[in-house]
Amino acid sequence: MADENTYNAAPSLDDIVFENRNRTYGAFDLRSNYRSVLTRAFIFGTILFCVVAIAPFVIMKIKQMNAKETTEVNANLIDIVPEEVIIEQPKEEEPPPPPPPKEEPKQEVIQNVVPEPVKAPKVETPPPPITKQLETTTGLVNQEGVKTPTYTPPPPPPGPGKSTTVEVKPQVSETQVYTEVEQLAEFPGGINAFRSKVNGSFDTSVMDGDEGTVKTEVIFVVERDGSITDVKANGPNKDFNAEAVRTVKSIKNKWAPAKINGQSVRYRFRMPLTMQFE
Repeated sequence: MADENTYNAAPSLDDIVFENRNRTYGAFDLRSNYRSVLTRAFIFGTILFCVVAIAPFVIMKIKQMNAKETTEVNANLIDIVPEEVIIEQPKEEEPPPPPPPKEEPKQEVIQNVVPEPVKAPKVETPPPPITKQLETTTGLVNQEGVKTPTYTPPPPPPGPGKSTTVEVKPQVSETQVYTEVEQLAEFPGGINAFRSKVNGSFDTSVMDGDEGTVKTEVIFVVERDGSITDVKANGPNKDFNAEAVRTVKSIKNKWAPAKINGQSVRYRFRMPLTMQFE
């Protein structure tokens, strides 16, 4: 009777697939139990998901139940600490400042600047007379102070009846060239007249014209008869030096010779020379 019901029921998909095949293998068993296995896996997965989702809330609740009660602290109670008393120590007295240095009296200097000729002449200070130069020291800038004569004249000869000693003046050399004398050599009309002659006789065509300011120092000897010898020029420009020497030699006016003890001597004269070329 049971077999008749089985054969009369509609065959399932598994029966159709495994018809006339060996059904003892695992494939037929897996297909037969597929739905029950899937249902059990869905139920187990759902339970596991719920446990994982609810676990953090349970753990937090347990921690809140086991937490200690918080103690409130009154923050209005503040202890005021007294300020420390600072005792200032007395400062050490500084030693008194040293006395100011004693100023020595200044040496009086009178200005003795030799003017330098240029194409556009400037207002120049003429040199002081020889009498003023012998009274004190000469320099480039005027300065007040104690006078120190560069030359002390010999004492006057004794009057008649006081002594019979006759002062003999020392003889000066006729060949030696002096740089310090009692009376300087002078050009007729003064040093400015000599510079004017040099400036007027200077041939500027020997220069290129774009040298700018050119300087040199002309050195020569004023002989005992007032003539000029041994003319030299010391400067960086050779053409300017050569023309300066030629110009000084071309001036034939004789000088008043320098003197020592009233005797004419050979005197070395130095004259700075500056010209501007544009």
